[in-house]
Amino acid sequence: MTAQPNSSRLPALDVAAQQHCDTVVAHIQQQVQQQGGWLSFADYMQLALYTPHLGYYSGDANKFGAGGDFVTAPEISPLFAQALANQVSQVLQVIASNVLELGAGTGRLAAGLLQRLAALEQSPSHYFILEVSANLRQRQQDFLSAQLPEAIFSRVQWLDALPANFTGVVLGNEVLDAIPVHIVEWQAGQWLARGLAFDQQLAWQAQPLQDLSLVAHIDSSQLPDGYITEVCPAAQGLIASLAKLLQQGVILMLDYGFSAREYYHPQRRQGTLMCHFQHYAHDDPLIYPGLQDITAHVNFTAMAETALAHGLNCAGYTTQAQFLMNCGILQLLQTVSPEDSARYLPMVAAVQKLLSPAEMGELFKVLALSKGLSEPLLGFVSGDKRHHL
Repeated sequence: MTAQPNSSRLPALDVAAQQHCDTVVAHIQQQVQQQGGWLSFADYMQLALYTPHLGYYSGDANKFGAGGDFVTAPEISPLFAQALANQVSQVLQVIASNVLELGAGTGRLAAGLLQRLAALEQSPSHYFILEVSANLRQRQQDFLSAQLPEAIFSRVQWLDALPANFTGVVLGNEVLDAIPVHIVEWQAGQWLARGLAFDQQLAWQAQPLQDLSLVAHIDSSQLPDGYITEVCPAAQGLIASLAKLLQQGVILMLDYGFSAREYYHPQRRQGTLMCHFQHYAHDDPLIYPGLQDITAHVNFTAMAETALAHGLNCAGYTTQAQFLMNCGILQLLQTVSPEDSARYLPMVAAVQKLLSPAEMGELFKVLALSKGLSEPLLGFVSGDKRHHL
């Protein structure tokens, strides 16, 4: 996601938005009381994002694109989906099978992938979409039915839960960052869990961490007092579930994040939590609950280690820029003539945003996990950083 720099002055809410926010706060207050006056941050994040009809991803607000809160890579340029399709096509050539996309947003990535795969004559048997938001599911259905020929659209099926088994390519673009995290703080030689209490309003409150297994992988010996970071066992749980269902194929997770060495560096003392509201980025998750996105960067080392422990291979890890270039995004750009400046110049600017180290190119990473597939993957033919995990 891309957004403007941090701002302490977010846009004001209209009456309807304020009423929605007040309803969400009242619901969270009730949950705080039911939990004895304290709520873990992971529970708060779950409520704020996913409560049916109230949570950010479960409500009706427009979240993506110029009119939403953030812009994702598939909306920046259609070349993102086309380049990714080249990687998917390589796998489908080896094992004629299906694609499963986790959380398809507006449906733009699915549309671009399916169009490119059809052009390559590598259409999947089925394109499954697992979408927890009824509102987003309807938007995806409307968009894809309008964008795709019936012969291609008929391959798309929506799921309410992960299938029992799957063969093919699993895609997760900016999925892991939206999974609820625990926030922990190293203070006076012990780990604290940062959570929420309610006294007239939502407020931070820390208490001793009860489940020390959450932080067993963090070396606290070099951490300064007041060091705050996140851990996400739920994301590891998702990887474990995907490992269980995958019979043969590849899981591709694209997101912003770091290896564990970078993630838990002593100088990153305020963690990675970030919120997005109407293209403003800030770090206060207690503002506008239900109306803003709340995310944390991904610990890719933890994802890879979980995958290995559950029978998967780590087939590649690199930056988004390197992955897209390996998959031919620059060659795809060359299919548009520079003389057609009305088309070419916006496409160049969009590709620059996807590849530039100052934009999305370095912060966003791509992790490939595989089973029963020995062929080296196109997206990692150069610049593979598995040794950094």
